Amino acid sequence: MALDVMAVVLFAALLHAGWNALVRSSQDTFGDTVFMVGGAALWAACLLPLLPSPAPASWPWLSASVLIHVAYFSLVALAYRGGELGLAYPLMRGSAPLLTALAATQLLGERLSPGAWTGILLIGGGILLLAGDARRRGHLHLGSAALALVNGAVIAGYTLIDGRGARLSGSAFGYTAWMLLLTGLALALLFCLQRGRSGLARLRGSGRRALIGGAGTLASYALVLWAMTRAPIALVAALRETSVVFALLIAAGVLKETVSRLRLAAIVVVGSGAIALRLLQ
Repeated sequence: MALDVMAVVLFAALLHAGWNALVRSSQDTFGDTVFMVGGAALWAACLLPLLPSPAPASWPWLSASVLIHVAYFSLVALAYRGGELGLAYPLMRGSAPLLTALAATQLLGERLSPGAWTGILLIGGGILLLAGDARRRGHLHLGSAALALVNGAVIAGYTLIDGRGARLSGSAFGYTAWMLLLTGLALALLFCLQRGRSGLARLRGSGRRALIGGAGTLASYALVLWAMTRAPIALVAALRETSVVFALLIAAGVLKETVSRLRLAAIVVVGSGAIALRLLQ
């Protein structure tokens, strides 16, 4: 993986951890998730006139992406209702790289070197160590953990769909903008059906949070999809999951969650995996 692509993916990982921390710190995780995706949709709507339209061949993939992202964002909100950021986030992101790599080799014909597999396994293993640490300390919320693992499969699914769709679109940024605009509209409709007028009243005072989180959501995913047009999908997906390191730092420094020695060791394992993706190809 080229150094510039690697740097872009790591920056995207930081942005992704940031908006997840905003959701986890909320008293209404689903409401704030919808508002942040809505913020991303607003940013996307502003950018669309400046971006090329996705090629027609990518629209079936884009449509599938919207549907699976509605499920993804809903599961994110549900997983954070009972679980720590330091547990739910690693489980979601840690189970996805291996599933993505396996599916990419079987469905998209990607071929990965032994070094690339080493990096993927190290990243996935280090992330799952974080979940094991939560269980050891008695912070394992089974419902949240189950939802996070289900979402790991959803993440693998949308990664493959969007990796293929972005390549066919001719414009990863245009593809991302359309996907988030349509996803934001779908989630807003779902939210209104669930909450009615009381939900709309919550919009007051949430604009700044929605725009900040939305900007992070849009930029994070657009950069990842751009990287997938420059490098194998499985490698980008694995490297993106280094976001758990950023999430752990945010969890400790901002959300005041406990960071044990095992969690620190897991960070080293994840970092080693990222290095392996760069050097052992």
